[in-house]
Amino acid sequence: MLSELEACLTRINAVLLGKEAQVRLAVTCLLARGHLLLEDLPGMGKTTLSHTLARVMGLAFQRIQFTSDLLPGDILGTSVFDRDSGRFVFHPGPIFAELVLADEINRATPKSQSALLEAMEEGQVTIEGATRPLPDPFFVIATQNPANQGGTFALPESQLDRFLMRLSLGYPAREAEKALLMGGTRRDALAHVEPLLDHTRLREIQAEVARVRVSDALADYVLRLVEATRTQPQFAWGLSPRGSLALLAAARAWAFLDGRDYVIPEDVQAVLPAVVGHRLRERADPTGLGGGTLVQWLLREVPPL
Repeated sequence: MLSELEACLTRINAVLLGKEAQVRLAVTCLLARGHLLLEDLPGMGKTTLSHTLARVMGLAFQRIQFTSDLLPGDILGTSVFDRDSGRFVFHPGPIFAELVLADEINRATPKSQSALLEAMEEGQVTIEGATRPLPDPFFVIATQNPANQGGTFALPESQLDRFLMRLSLGYPAREAEKALLMGGTRRDALAHVEPLLDHTRLREIQAEVARVRVSDALADYVLRLVEATRTQPQFAWGLSPRGSLALLAAARAWAFLDGRDYVIPEDVQAVLPAVVGHRLRERADPTGLGGGTLVQWLLREVPPL
């Protein structure tokens, strides 16, 4: 099982050059049954990562381009009157895919952004009074441009909290970018990517991840981290129980990728920035993005033992 996942990582890294750490975190997020927010400048490879991950994992893929005129029905689907049958027939929207890329989510209005909330949290959507289940597995990757760019609507805290992780790909290293320049477009490389898993196998792996063992001492370490965010004066607010559950789920998946059936403190520390950075704010600037500084404080001041 581990060799299968290592092969998947290798295949993705062959397309998205020089981003091994971010690719490993993205796969961790998928194995933990979470959702991923990619925040970066345009052209950094966010769409390439999403499409490659879907191809390698053998998942049905749909891309939704979020714009200011996007409506909830464009995401969820709508009913259309069929003359032959004399009744309305539901036409599912792109949300009914196994991996959904919500591209530039913060360019849509809050009304359209909120159409993803129930889907991401409950694995189902309610349309015209009918509840419709989504595929299993179901993985949302949302991308957003920096908030200081024009034409963006910042995601509220309640929607940010639906994402297990937030990552930034950043600029590639010089050698990786040179290889990119000399090797042609990543779209050409993506065309030759073959699936290494399918949705049935992925569900089995996700079930194994959920059974990774957590000791009492490790749970106490997570609780100390969470308690520090709730009691220390520099935090505008503390992590919610959903945040602590997310941290433990991601640590389990990271441990599994590392070939262990138990979690150690280093697993928690490895996923902590991606899991809690977008959930934390500094008291001095609650509307800013000071999560990175607060995460570093947690890693430095809260010991594992």
